[in-house]
Amino acid sequence: MNVYSPREYWTGISERFRSADPDGFAPVLHPDAPAWFNRTIDSLQSRAMKRALILAKVQPGSRFLDVGCGTGRWVRRYAQLGFRPIGIDATAGMLQTAREHGTTPPLTVGWASALPFADAYFDAVSDVTVIQHIHYSLQSTVLSEMLRVLKPGGRLILMEVIRGRDGHIFSRSPTELIRNVCSTGATLIDWFGLEYFFLDRAFVRIAQTVGGRNLRKSSAHDPQISVGTAKPSGFRKAFWRLRHLTVPISVWIDPLAGRLCAGRLATHGVFVFHK
Repeated sequence: MNVYSPREYWTGISERFRSADPDGFAPVLHPDAPAWFNRTIDSLQSRAMKRALILAKVQPGSRFLDVGCGTGRWVRRYAQLGFRPIGIDATAGMLQTAREHGTTPPLTVGWASALPFADAYFDAVSDVTVIQHIHYSLQSTVLSEMLRVLKPGGRLILMEVIRGRDGHIFSRSPTELIRNVCSTGATLIDWFGLEYFFLDRAFVRIAQTVGGRNLRKSSAHDPQISVGTAKPSGFRKAFWRLRHLTVPISVWIDPLAGRLCAGRLATHGVFVFHK
């Protein structure tokens, strides 16, 4: 059994999937998935981030740190929205891909557990699916670092998996995550669920049963799985052809699910805090 090493894991992902799609989404979303699927997930997350920014009331011109910026999609968008973003990631290959995709704001290599910035330097800090990949023993340290570099009254935005665990997924329930963040000195403004995908989840569960061990999950926490290369290509094609139906329907239903269902039933939670 391999022990999860963040440096080795993400370096491998950045090298294997840097050219997997023209958008640079594969290394930071679902590496083995088709480009259309990652564009769909990115679109959902982008809408959720805009909602979070409204909740946070982040003002144009704010100094904004994106922790674990990966291939730079949020840094680029923050700049377009009029913020002054800086991206930091522990994997140099991710930052190289970010530059290749036109990321011009400052990017730096560094660990979330030891951010190379002065105290109270940023007006806002974001973390999109980063804490979930950090072992439980280090999560409080990383959150404390984010709060340390945030100005009093500054905003912290987290988008994290809230259901399921895997070898590189260390998720917490919404209650646990909120408690952990608040213990570092933040106060919750609000949070909401993202990616309910009930229909797609049901289909994937059936596919897992049919595919057995040959259906390799990109992570054990959610319905966004991929088919391993060991499975015949015909199975993979059929799997994704059917998901061309279940995913768009799930996307269409998602806003209604968000209004009617508890946030804890979603795949991800989006949390907005102030210091």
